[in-house]
Amino acid sequence: MPTAANAGLEVFERIIDAPGSLLALDTDDGTQLIEQFRMIARRSGQAIYMWRGNEGLTGLREAQMKVPGCLRLGDALRYILQSLHFGVYVLFVGDLVLSATDSALLRQISRTPTEHIRRVVLVDASPLAIGALENTLIRLGGQTIVSRTRPRLRDGRWIT
Repeated sequence: MPTAANAGLEVFERIIDAPGSLLALDTDDGTQLIEQFRMIARRSGQAIYMWRGNEGLTGLREAQMKVPGCLRLGDALRYILQSLHFGVYVLFVGDLVLSATDSALLRQISRTPTEHIRRVVLVDASPLAIGALENTLIRLGGQTIVSRTRPRLRDGRWIT
């Protein structure tokens, strides 16, 4: 039976392996997921960020690292679009209705090819919030782990 940390790691791997840049993740406990992602960021050094309306964009590796000028969602999306490095950006939009500008920026992020991995993950977004993005995003379930089609070697054993 997978532990919570392993489940968080598997969700993170699914995010990285997703074929697109814009994802919607439905999860039972967003706070627990963020703690698991924080642990992944600290152990691996990966660039994982979180955006919440009252906090702005913050890095998960260092607990107090806020990205300057990214308090509003539109500013955070512009920062993400201009980033030239690997990054997973977890956005808690909830029931927030996205403005036309925010929706346009998200669509632009979803179709802009990059040489690096860039994933924008909308967590627990309401159908109203992501209605205009339905054809550009990929839906993932936070608790349902989909087995991979190809086996992987882990700790000397092949797993699927």
